[in-house]
Amino acid sequence: MYNGLELRVPFCDWRLAEYVWNIPWEMKAYKGREKGLLRHIMEGKLPEEIVKRKKSPYPKTWNPNYLKTIKSKLIEVMNNEKSPIFDLLNKEDIEEIIKTDGKSFSRPWFGQLMTGPQLMAYLLQVNYWLETYKPVIEI
Repeated sequence: MYNGLELRVPFCDWRLAEYVWNIPWEMKAYKGREKGLLRHIMEGKLPEEIVKRKKSPYPKTWNPNYLKTIKSKLIEVMNNEKSPIFDLLNKEDIEEIIKTDGKSFSRPWFGQLMTGPQLMAYLLQVNYWLETYKPVIEI
């Protein structure tokens, strides 16, 4: 996205991304559907309800263990002053997100349906990216 970090798993091999980038739109939109070519090649490999379902803006994870796990990891990150994201966030806001499972915001963050577990996971992903690539950020 324009100012965000986004991954598509399992489609993260640059060679595959480069190849698919060059496929004509008419083929990508096979039978007039978004992701039409992908849907077509997955027929018979995935259940029909998955292949034919409407595209959703952001995946949801409803498993309570997922929430519990990312919540504890975000608490760890926010308790570590050496975490790269530590000085970039308003601690009171993050504490509120953790305390309310992300339900304290009246509208979805990032203009989509990113609330609760998705928002916490996003913050963890940004922290991981900062740890891995160590960009210089001037505040």
